[in-house]
Amino acid sequence: LLALARDFNALSLGEEGAAQLGVEVERLKRWSFVIGSLLTGLAVAVAGMIGFVGLIVPHLLRLVFGSDHRLLLPAAFLAGGTFLVLADLLARVLMAPNELPVGVVTALAGGPFFLYLLRRSRGRYGV
Repeated sequence: LLALARDFNALSLGEEGAAQLGVEVERLKRWSFVIGSLLTGLAVAVAGMIGFVGLIVPHLLRLVFGSDHRLLLPAAFLAGGTFLVLADLLARVLMAPNELPVGVVTALAGGPFFLYLLRRSRGRYGV
């Protein structure tokens, strides 16, 4: 994915703009889907179903780093892992000596964040 960061930056101009810059848009979309699916499948197979990490972290990082994927992708890898470790720590501490599933903690954080994103995007798209 890091090798495709420049192409992702070009794609932020729209498909037509990226194509004018020499990006093979259909090929980029196809490979992004394949790589993303494989990485998601691998993560779920190893760690189980943990929702909302992919929703919260990239949106917050985009506010900090802007839309440059050369910075955004490595930052998302590191921040996503950090967020998950902190959520797991919180899950272990909240109901000690019992342990809360980490997916519950990420859902408690992600649900309100998702509603915030929906509310924020209402004005943009007329929904």
